[in-house]
Amino acid sequence: MTHRQARDDGREAAVKEPEEERRAWDARLGWAHGLTSDDPAERAAALARLDGAKRCVARALERVNEYWSLTLPLGPEEQYREPAFRRALEEYHRLCGHSLPEGLSGRAYGRPVTEWPGLPYGLLFLEWEARYPQEWTLHAKSWGAKQSLLRALARADHDPAVAARLVGLVELAVRRAHRCKDREYVGVARAVDGADLRERLARAADSGDPWARCHAGYVRWMLDRPEVPNTRRVWHTWLAGSSGGGPPPRT
Repeated sequence: MTHRQARDDGREAAVKEPEEERRAWDARLGWAHGLTSDDPAERAAALARLDGAKRCVARALERVNEYWSLTLPLGPEEQYREPAFRRALEEYHRLCGHSLPEGLSGRAYGRPVTEWPGLPYGLLFLEWEARYPQEWTLHAKSWGAKQSLLRALARADHDPAVAARLVGLVELAVRRAHRCKDREYVGVARAVDGADLRERLARAADSGDPWARCHAGYVRWMLDRPEVPNTRRVWHTWLAGSSGGGPPPRT
């Protein structure tokens, strides 16, 4: 049984968390703010905490798999009623809530992202990748989680504080070499389009960094054409026709 299967199996019994549950999110994941700290020691402590949480999740998944194998002869309905298996699943879900990105999976209950009490930690996960990509990749890489978050955030009704953080994320994304799923930031840019974002993109497009010029140019072009889909084909077509000649070669 995989992490995804075990999470899916427990969703029927999960309770959607209301706004007042933000404190519970803080209790589980408040330590994760250290992942984006400017202080290397604070960041190292948060990374150690994350690695410990992931080891606990891995051990819990091993126990789920053990009970899953033992109860398999019972059949699918009776298997999930077996108390030991249910307890193992519940413990696995509890421990996932203390780790990243596993702890972000609770967004998948149809709740609008603006009402999701875990939104601050979803943003933190993206900001961590933007600011410390090597640490993010080594300790918690999940392109699927990144894509899911960015697609959920590509909506226009964010409050000003969240919108400001998203504008900052778009700027960080356009000013770096391309990373997997970065194209999803176009949807976020469309959701928070405005004077602040346009000014930042203009500065990036006029900078001496070829990556920044390329990415900012594409995002600006897409903002001016909201009807154009943000597909790989459109991206390559734009690159072929752009005066900048596309992104710099990889070294």
